[in-house]
Amino acid sequence: MAQSENITWHDSEVKKTERQQRNNHKSAVIWFTGLSGSGKSTISVALEQALFNQGMQTYRLDGDNVRHGLNKNLGFSPEDRQENIRRIGEVSKLMVDAGMITVTAFISPYREDRDAVRALLDDQEFIEVYTQCSLETCEARDPKGLYKKARNGEISGFTGIDAPYEEPTQAEIVVDTEQLSVDEAVEQIIAYLKQHHYIDA
Repeated sequence: MAQSENITWHDSEVKKTERQQRNNHKSAVIWFTGLSGSGKSTISVALEQALFNQGMQTYRLDGDNVRHGLNKNLGFSPEDRQENIRRIGEVSKLMVDAGMITVTAFISPYREDRDAVRALLDDQEFIEVYTQCSLETCEARDPKGLYKKARNGEISGFTGIDAPYEEPTQAEIVVDTEQLSVDEAVEQIIAYLKQHHYIDA
């Protein structure tokens, strides 16, 4: 991909810390990762609503939604998956600079790609949430019918079937979605945000 030339970064007069002070909370990216069907989107929707109800400036980026627009030119090859996550990382960084709590829900199967997004952000601005769920349970849920298609050979390169998923080794939050309800998962994440002073207790 060609690099742009003759460009200069222009700093804003309004600082990130000033936006955070006005919002009365820190900004960060809450990055959900996990297999398809593990509960990422469902929990992220509920979390965004809970944060909004508490007066937080928040916005959710969902994998399928982003592929309808910003990343609609990308497929599911390893290279395209990497570029998909890179772009989302850059968008998330802008939202953090804007003082928002950004909630993302992407399979993001490769540890290296998730770590690259973490490296874009300042310390403690990337909160990795692993929606831990066995492949068997995800496949039994199969909310989009994708596992069935993958098993039938209609989809190739499907994470968990014929493409790898690299589990996080040091996620800030691990949500066991086989044991916890959606509400309990949201409570676990909000408790973390309060305990680490992202939002007021």
